[in-house]
Parts: sequence; structure tokens; C-alpha cells
Amino acid sequence: MTNLTTMSGFLLVNFPGNPEIEILQASLFSVFYLVALSGNMLIITATSIDCSLHSPMYFFLKHLSFLDLCFITTTVPRSICHSFMHSGTISLWECILQCFAFTVCCSTEMAMLTVMSHDRYVAICFPLRYEIIMDTTTCVHGVLAAWTSGLISGIMHTAATFSIHFCGPNVIHQFFCDIPQLMKLSCSNDYIPELGVSAFLSVVAFLCSISVGLSYTHIFSTVLRMPSAEGRAKAFSTCLPHLCVVILYISTGVFEFLRPPSDSPTVIDFLLTVLYTVVPPTFNPMIYSLRNKAMKTALRKVFKERKPYLFG
Repeated sequence: MTNLTTMSGFLLVNFPGNPEIEILQASLFSVFYLVALSGNMLIITATSIDCSLHSPMYFFLKHLSFLDLCFITTTVPRSICHSFMHSGTISLWECILQCFAFTVCCSTEMAMLTVMSHDRYVAICFPLRYEIIMDTTTCVHGVLAAWTSGLISGIMHTAATFSIHFCGPNVIHQFFCDIPQLMKLSCSNDYIPELGVSAFLSVVAFLCSISVGLSYTHIFSTVLRMPSAEGRAKAFSTCLPHLCVVILYISTGVFEFLRPPSDSPTVIDFLLTVLYTVVPPTFNPMIYSLRNKAMKTALRKVFKERKPYLFG
């Protein structure tokens, strides 16, 4: 049997024999990527230049937007190029780098959403102590902890994946180097260490989800006890966008990783992967902007400041 770790790389295959569908996929990916790029860049710009948004919530939101940009850039641009050029070859080292970057982004996003839920918990349940608890040092440490956990997860996952021996055809039925697809190419029981790492990271993700759930249980309990309807509305307007983002991210990831493996990938398998790799980074900026009056005001300021440069 051939060990493909000594060969040049892999072949990414989405829709074999369907160049029209491949071009359609590339066109849709281009639209999604441009929307994600513009939306997240606007949030980063607005939260950076508007003094009214210099608070812990928007500090974390700015880093989440940057993370979403990294997340979608890891897979989509290369897939677009492959589709338009009708060439899905990717070298071994490019595949390793893509797997590492993708895992880092996935794990960091989960950690960042957990940190953001804690921020909302402190803001709603301990409003008088909020500025003391969530000071600059705490916020910076929260972001660093999220990225550190992501880097550790990326190193563990990538090292375990590429320590296995790959046998047979070097074809990956996906638009990027997806670790579950790579494991299908493994020889014998070489993938057991990778399964151990996956199980460990799944437990960590589950604990993060439990932490988010507990935070929002306390948040809703506190909000519903507020005597003022205006106060409840304001609290919900700051918490619901984050909760929607969390549900979108976790639900799409669960759909992907809990579905039974398929030896012959279908369009449904491809769409499920798109749900958790492309949809969250694209729609997160919209979710955060729709119900947030402060964000809408800041975005209007950004457009007004840019207008003279565009038409002047």
C-alpha cells in the first residue's frame, strides 16, 4: 500500500463530471465571500473608529469579525480558484496548513463565543460591577485565551491527522482538506489517535456549549425579573444577536459532525459542509447589525465619512 504522505499531495473533487455545477458553486462562493468580507470589515471599521463602541462587547465583536474573515478565507478563495481553473490539486504542505488554519479558526470561534456569553452574563446579571469585572486586562486575556486554545487544538488535530498513513487514491471529496475526508484515506487502524484527539476536542466544545447555555439561563432569568419593559427590550437587543450567532454556529457544526459518514458523497454532504464553513462567517455581521441600534448608527457614520471620498 502507498503512503501518500511521501507524495506530492491530494486532489479535491466536488462535482466530478459537472463543470457547469462547479462554475455555479464558484460563483455562489464568490458572492458569499464578498458579502462576508464587506460585512466583517465594516464591523471592524465601525467598532474601531466609533468611540461609543469602545466597550468590552464590541471589543469581542471586532475580534469575532476578524476571526470570521480568517475562517472563510482559509477555504473559500482557494476553492473558487480551483473551480474556475478546473484544477483541484493541492500539495501536501498546503493541505496541512489548511487543516491547521481551519481547526484553529473553528476552535477559536467556539472559545470566543463562550467568552462573549460570559461578557453578556456579567453585563446583565452584575451591571454595577461590570466595568470592574470586564476591564481591559480581562478582555485582552479572554481574547488571548481563545486564540491560545485554538492554536493548541490546531496543533493537536493536525499532528494527529498527518501522523497516519494514507492508502489508495489521493482523492478528497470536498472543496477543502477536510479532516473527516482525510481519515477515510487512512490505512488500517492508523486513525485511532486522531479519533482520540477528536473525542477530546468534542468534549471541550460540549463544555463550552454547556457554559454558554448556563450563562443564558441566568441572563434570561434576570431579564424576565426586570420591572421595566424598556429595560427588558434593551437587554434582549444586546443578547439575542449573540445567542443567534451561537445557535447558528453550533447547530451547523453538529449537523456536519454527527451525520453518518458516506462512502459516496452527495450534494447534501457538500451543502452540510457549506452550512458550517461558509454560512456563519457570512451572516454573523448581518445578525449583529439588524437589532443593534448602536451598530446601525456607527455604520451610518462610516458610510457618511466615506461618501466624500467616493464622490468628491
